[in-house]
Amino acid sequence: MIRTHEAGALRASQAGQQVTLAGWVARRRDHGGVVFIDLRDASGVVQVVLRADDVAHELRAEFCVRISGEVRRRPAGNENPELPTGEVEVAAAELEVLAECDPLPFPIEGGAELNEEVRLRYRYLDIRRSELAAALRTRSAAAYLVSDVMRDHGFVNVETPFLTRSTPEGARDFLVPVRLQPGSWYALPQSPQLFKQLLMISGLERYYQLVRCFRDEDFRADRQPEFTQIDIEMSFVTREDVVTVAEELVQQLWGQIAGYQVPRPIPQLTYADAMARYGSDKPDLRFGCELVDLTAYFAGTGFRVFQAPHVGAVIMSGGAAQSRKELDGWQDWARSRGARGLAYVLVGEDGLVSDAGPVAKNLTHNERSGLTAATGAAAGDAVFFAAGPANAARTLLGAARLEIGARCGLIDRQAWAFTWVVDAPMFEEDGEGGWTAVHHPFTSPLPEWADKFASEPGGALADAYDIVCNGTEIGGGSIRIHRQDMQQQVFDVIGLSREEARSQFGFLLDALRYGPPPHGGIAFGWDRLLMLLTGRETIRDVIAFPKAASGHDPLTGAPTPITAAQRKEAGIDAVTVGRGTDSAVTAG
Repeated sequence: MIRTHEAGALRASQAGQQVTLAGWVARRRDHGGVVFIDLRDASGVVQVVLRADDVAHELRAEFCVRISGEVRRRPAGNENPELPTGEVEVAAAELEVLAECDPLPFPIEGGAELNEEVRLRYRYLDIRRSELAAALRTRSAAAYLVSDVMRDHGFVNVETPFLTRSTPEGARDFLVPVRLQPGSWYALPQSPQLFKQLLMISGLERYYQLVRCFRDEDFRADRQPEFTQIDIEMSFVTREDVVTVAEELVQQLWGQIAGYQVPRPIPQLTYADAMARYGSDKPDLRFGCELVDLTAYFAGTGFRVFQAPHVGAVIMSGGAAQSRKELDGWQDWARSRGARGLAYVLVGEDGLVSDAGPVAKNLTHNERSGLTAATGAAAGDAVFFAAGPANAARTLLGAARLEIGARCGLIDRQAWAFTWVVDAPMFEEDGEGGWTAVHHPFTSPLPEWADKFASEPGGALADAYDIVCNGTEIGGGSIRIHRQDMQQQVFDVIGLSREEARSQFGFLLDALRYGPPPHGGIAFGWDRLLMLLTGRETIRDVIAFPKAASGHDPLTGAPTPITAAQRKEAGIDAVTVGRGTDSAVTAG
């Protein structure tokens, strides 16, 4: 064997033993005729003492070396209590350089702020850094825990296809040309949604997998075109059954990885309450600062801005002390979110609304005098308003609430706050006079809406549930539609013709004819969940080889153009003539 022991496993009880280690030079220190190096491998670091010969003098950071020698206790007073190996060192008798290292693009050791583009370009070096390596090991440990919990509950781990057909599931598909059928394409799955429903129809009853998903979405700062889900589906269950399994999984992950005992049952908020109180369907419950509904208060107002379907407010405690520049900055902040601005009034130290700002002068005496009582504002506070359609106004105030929480230090960064958000709308307007499914078109309505969702789509509620941690949605699911007639009604509401439904989902509709069981499930966003568990700021820090925020891969250079020969061989430019099995193609 190349080595007999792991560097990070050596302890004082092994003093006097002969060992052979292999790893990387983390640090080097010269002391006259002696050279000290910290030798690092995957298990940790140990100090090695070398004679200052020619080979030792050539060592640089990240040289890969093999060392043989004797484990001995460090001299009294030279121990390092911060290292598990801090009581020992290895007196090297032999040193072999296994591979040299060119000058590094960034230091492996140390906490220097590094350019992320460079880190991704040299990801294999970035993973040598202890922080990222620890995050990936946590990801691995968490995956084992998921398997343990699922096995204990009788779930079957089933792999579903990566090459399937294109179906409309909310985002664009990544498409794959089929060389042997020019003009035809596979799609990479946005989720295993249809396949896990088919597995329930197949009678497996309990399915799960850690699965890769692919969505060709617009680039955002913390979004990846490929990501991982914990996918779970169960037959003969109600919402409560799915929630119970999901909560046990969360409790095990947080307990074993973060050392936090998640209280159960996790509280539940309806979607309507979450939006009304926090302006978000993924509320951060680590602090209060709830929104205030002032629609009724301003029902007879003459102020044109507040003559809106909804008027709401959020309080910034102590906000009246802000400078004019800071208050103007809130307007820029609101405009950056697509709003026209953020109206406000300031409450003076006398507890009365001051004349400062453009809103106060447009309010009547009665509106001003009763405002502090209506909002719960106190002396020295700022009251921010939003007016307009209810969802838009609440969403803006919800974002302002989070900004207030961050600026005022209201958020306990060491706390964990979980909630379920349930009973979301089943449909939302598509902006063209029609309706679209909020979750996906296979979500069942709540039982009380089963017979009327088609005639009252604007009020229909879904039997859906999302789990939220610290303002981040970590999972979401629903009870599925298992009746063919109800599924067709949903397609009718969203304007999907029977021909379109047959073309896109024919295989599922066929399966629903053969005794489908009631079923439901949930999917957890694995990358976001791990980001929270490891205390990282971005999901890229818990993914081994992520893409940059632009979707570009600095390591491999992907995506890249392909050659004309590749285009021809794959049939990318083939022109399809006709439909069905009689289709003919011509290569472009």
